[in-house]
Amino acid sequence: MDIIDEFFGHGTDLNSLQMCVRATVIFFVTLVLIRFTGMRVFGIKTAFDTCIIIMLVAVLSRAVVGASPFIPTILASATLVIIHKIIARLSVSNQSISHIVKGKPLSIYKNGILNEKNLKRCSLSFGDVMEEVRLNLNDNSLENIEEIFMERTGEISVIEKKKTVN
Repeated sequence: MDIIDEFFGHGTDLNSLQMCVRATVIFFVTLVLIRFTGMRVFGIKTAFDTCIIIMLVAVLSRAVVGASPFIPTILASATLVIIHKIIARLSVSNQSISHIVKGKPLSIYKNGILNEKNLKRCSLSFGDVMEEVRLNLNDNSLENIEEIFMERTGEISVIEKKKTVN
């Protein structure tokens, strides 16, 4: 027991070696938890996915600095990851759950008309929309645009009109 205390310490009176050992262990614990959660957390970046990242950072950092007990902190983090995984699986087969936890895309432009209500909901200006058109299509006009969406991830997607063959 003295060896564990020597390397891990307890409470907030930790020396450099103890914090380094704790950080090393937490690194591998975090890696396992993230691998269990899946790569979607870092790939898709919805509010649902960002939430688990923020929570893991907040909870696991407490174990490194000794602000919370080591093992209960790891168990709390594992619980968060399991909850995330369950909700993610449920949202695959249930559109309502998916919309609640991940959101849904909003049309901000369609058929030549800007949807002012959705622009306000997304905190976007006309200039923001045009910036995305320029970045996505290298165009400075909405003339060739079918529809523009604010996606669940916060990104803006631009759909061009279908080109007609003469």
